[in-house]
Amino acid sequence: MVKKKKNKYQDSNFFNQIEQYIAYLRVERHYASNTISAYRRDLSNLLDFCLKNKISDTSAIDSDILNLFVMELRHKAISSKSIRRYLSSIRGFLEYLVKEEILTENNAKNIQSPKISHSLPKTIDFDDLKRLLSVQSSSYLELRSIAMIEIMYSCGLRVSELVNLDINDMDLSEGFVRVKGKGGKMRFSPIGSGAIKATKSYLAKRPNTETEALFVNNNNDRISPRSVQNTVKKRALEAGISVNVHPHMLRHAAATHFLQSSHDLRSVQEFLGHKSIKSTQVYTHLDFLELAKVYDEFHPRAKK
Repeated sequence: MVKKKKNKYQDSNFFNQIEQYIAYLRVERHYASNTISAYRRDLSNLLDFCLKNKISDTSAIDSDILNLFVMELRHKAISSKSIRRYLSSIRGFLEYLVKEEILTENNAKNIQSPKISHSLPKTIDFDDLKRLLSVQSSSYLELRSIAMIEIMYSCGLRVSELVNLDINDMDLSEGFVRVKGKGGKMRFSPIGSGAIKATKSYLAKRPNTETEALFVNNNNDRISPRSVQNTVKKRALEAGISVNVHPHMLRHAAATHFLQSSHDLRSVQEFLGHKSIKSTQVYTHLDFLELAKVYDEFHPRAKK
């Protein structure tokens, strides 16, 4: 019988509290597996740091130790964006312990997060998008590629939302798709005529399989996010598009084009499934860039 390797921290209350919190995120908050992995990684690094500094109990985590932890991250050249994520993970963890009455205070609340420069998300030109979606053949793989890209753009989906779609989530007659977003939150998104047509063409050639997944791989199992990324990249190269096209770029394009047409930020927020309007506001900057480009080209005084 193979003896299971013992985790060096498993007898620590600190470690057990992290595991309880991870279980809470998975079972009660329905966080995505990637998000849970990030929380576990961040909190494990905090645990390592605390034990190295002779702190084995979460009640001893004060603002001084947290500031030292942030300082160490900076010395390791960890980016400001990643440090903000670390602090978010720690705040959530300590807040959970306060809620469970294990701690009386969340000492991470007042730790200042580093400022980050907001880079605008990259999007794709509409002409490039049309080239990406031009049908060259009726092969199954091409129809699957076009259907995936059409749905991601039409509905502004994250790649994780696309791969989790089931056939019965699609209501092609009414033009709606049911989407399971972050935290298990459900939303309904309209689906455009191009996406409906592409989906019908794909489904007509989709193999008969027991899986409920809308998109399947060569083994007729649910397709993976990595496969979608590779498919989009390959499709862009075949279409002669020079920029590095990835699935999230299609989501940015959908949001930008929607905002340019509607000028309704709240609708774009609902469309993307953003919990906070702050996440959506970045697209107002993209819209302004488009306006500036048109101004420079056509306004009679733009060159002066």
